[in-house]
Amino acid sequence: MALDTAIAEWLAGSHPIPGQVRAEWWAQGVALLPLGSRFAAVRMASDVVHAAVGSEDRGDVAVSLGELLGGSILYDRRVVGGTYYALVQPHAGLVWAYEDVATCLGHGTYLGVPRLDRQQPPGTYWLIPPRYEGDLCPPRAIISLVRAGRERLTETVGPPCRE
Repeated sequence: MALDTAIAEWLAGSHPIPGQVRAEWWAQGVALLPLGSRFAAVRMASDVVHAAVGSEDRGDVAVSLGELLGGSILYDRRVVGGTYYALVQPHAGLVWAYEDVATCLGHGTYLGVPRLDRQQPPGTYWLIPPRYEGDLCPPRAIISLVRAGRERLTETVGPPCRE
């Protein structure tokens, strides 16, 4: 079995009916996958990510996130401003203690996950596709990235004025 096929099957296997995932990928390019069994996802606002890496350029962001997070990352342009989703271990949604920094989506949540070959706009695409089954981001790296981005945004905007 080819590596891409194995990765696609690993992703599809997170759904109780993997054939439905394959059909959605074929028909729409994106399938809704339940989170919390094979992986969870941390939602990161694009302005925070861009501030953290110092760029809005898609290529620069991909290189930086690949170096800083080292795992699979989706980008969804359908949300105003755009949203990044870093895939993490499935138990992260159960023990996540950083809701003030970034939201971890787990059990009871579905995420639109594109086919592996969707790696550019339009719509939802892989900014960094999985390189192997279980190619997930370490939560501590995500927290550091988001905290750095929020800090840089605060420095740029500055404290609120008081009269």
